[in-house]
Amino acid sequence: MVAIASFAVAAVVFFLLGIRYRKSVAEKEISSAEDEATRIINEAIKSSENKKREALLEAKEEILKNRSEYEKEVKERRAEQQKQERRLQQKEENLDHKTEMIEKKEEALAQKHAAMDKEQEEIKLIKRSQTEMLERISGFTAEQAKDYLIAQVESEVTHETALKIKEIEARAKDEADQRAREIVATAIQRCAADHVAEITVSVVPLPNDEMKGRIIG
Repeated sequence: MVAIASFAVAAVVFFLLGIRYRKSVAEKEISSAEDEATRIINEAIKSSENKKREALLEAKEEILKNRSEYEKEVKERRAEQQKQERRLQQKEENLDHKTEMIEKKEEALAQKHAAMDKEQEEIKLIKRSQTEMLERISGFTAEQAKDYLIAQVESEVTHETALKIKEIEARAKDEADQRAREIVATAIQRCAADHVAEITVSVVPLPNDEMKGRIIG
């Protein structure tokens, strides 16, 4: 009887120990599974962050590449536009030069026509004067005709001399004015500051646009 009781107690003890052992094993398996799950989750998070970082880097590289290509294209277009503008400006300058040459030729031609018209008028006046003179001389004596011709020659010489004197005086005045302008312009160019040069150009009549440009800079 005692042996049966002891066996029963031992069986219960072994049963309880078995339950406890299985529980311990189960807890270890659960803990191991939780650790594995945590590891997998962490690796997934880490992998996701790496992929996200790589995607951001690729996106930045793509943006930089596109920006570089865009800036290069803009630079090339700007250079081409500037080249076209220079060509257009050159064509305009050539056209202006040709127009200026044509205007000068037209002006010279007009001056020639005016000179020819003036010469024709002078010829007509001379013919008329000679005709009148001949008509008058025809009624004079030889002495009267001689005196008349001498008086006419003296009158013409006096008139031409007066015109020549006026022409010389005008030319001398123009040359003096031109020389004075050049002296003033040279002095301004050497001594005056930029704002003084700008004011002087608007006040003092300079010989040409080139001199104005040299003074203004």
